[in-house]
Amino acid sequence: MGHDGGIYNGPKFRRVYVTNRDHGVPFLGSTDMLEADFGSLPLLRKKDAYQLPYLEVRPGMTLISCSGTVGRMIYVRQDMEGFWSSQDVIKVNPDQKKIPPGYLYTYLRSCFGVPLITSSAYGAVIKHIEPEHIAGLPVPRFGNGVEERIHELVQEAAELRARFQAGVVAATRDLFASAGLPELNDFAWHDQPRDLEFKVIGPSPNTLRALNFSPRARRITEVLRSVPHRSLGDICEGGMLGRGDRFKRIDADGKYGIKLIGQRQAFWLRPEGRRIILNRSDVAKVQVADETVLVAARGTLGEHEVFGRSILVTGRWQKEFAFSEDFLRILSGDSTFPGAYLFAFLRSEIGFRLMRSMSAGSKQQEIIPHLCSQIPIPICTLADRERITDTVRQAYRDRDEADNKEDEALQLLDEAVREAAR
Repeated sequence: MGHDGGIYNGPKFRRVYVTNRDHGVPFLGSTDMLEADFGSLPLLRKKDAYQLPYLEVRPGMTLISCSGTVGRMIYVRQDMEGFWSSQDVIKVNPDQKKIPPGYLYTYLRSCFGVPLITSSAYGAVIKHIEPEHIAGLPVPRFGNGVEERIHELVQEAAELRARFQAGVVAATRDLFASAGLPELNDFAWHDQPRDLEFKVIGPSPNTLRALNFSPRARRITEVLRSVPHRSLGDICEGGMLGRGDRFKRIDADGKYGIKLIGQRQAFWLRPEGRRIILNRSDVAKVQVADETVLVAARGTLGEHEVFGRSILVTGRWQKEFAFSEDFLRILSGDSTFPGAYLFAFLRSEIGFRLMRSMSAGSKQQEIIPHLCSQIPIPICTLADRERITDTVRQAYRDRDEADNKEDEALQLLDEAVREAAR
């Protein structure tokens, strides 16, 4: 126990968020820590973060959500150094001379560890656990190199996840640099003049909403149109650019059916979702083609909400998951502009802000597909597009392989426990 090691969280404190990375540190809440892509994490003011140094995460830690939905966890990778976490996250920082941290993480997230953790929760409406509640949990120990092999698999998975993160970031930066727009890589939306007292000349009947004519967004569009480009609608001709259809949910138990992923969990490393059974007529409504870009198309305009953010569906996700109708589905109809290339653009700050400027609604927003079709996509050269596409595809292969290694680690643990119980 204690901040120098063991099991601990931290005190409640006033959070001041900033928008400039020079003045902030990436900040993990109990849900943010589950994100697959940390590019959109909120930034906690450095002045406040440095006063709570024990809230900084370290590689090899296991982070456990301890407020609200308790028992969710991640393994801290090398590329997460310099991140801070909230008081709603318990840090398990093992003595590596006594136990391999990857093995401990695997046990805690397994079907053996999670029930022990969640059974310690207290509270009526909002559940909580404290470090002292889980300090006494029994951890089985094994010989014959089992623990070391499990740890190695978790470490390999962590390295692959770090490569995924680096890969998608590199692809986006490469795209703008290759298009002759390197300044858009570090575009600071909040440093731009606010959208006040502007007028629109010649509005069309498609929309009269002021947000759709945002000067900040229009300046971005003008910059993109200053280089060779094609509209998103043109690229998706023969593919798809639209929302999914509604369908009836029929819940399934256990291994039956398919896992349905909603907007929030689509951005997690390992989405939980719910299993449903699909009618034959509904399959095409919820499953998507390989390299479809999905944009969270329904939500609110909170700065760190998922509304307007993008994921790429490929590999395991394309085969194993179905997706709700709340996503805008973007499928290229031109093989020279594959979905991986479109994703490198749409995951950027530029793509995110343009998507948000094309919404309608009062509290609950929805993205207008017709306006999205007008987004200019930089062309780059064919060689550039192929290189960027390959970078994204390799990143997603790394992510799938990371999942496989973590699954293998869980399988080894399960076999070891059952063998010991005989």
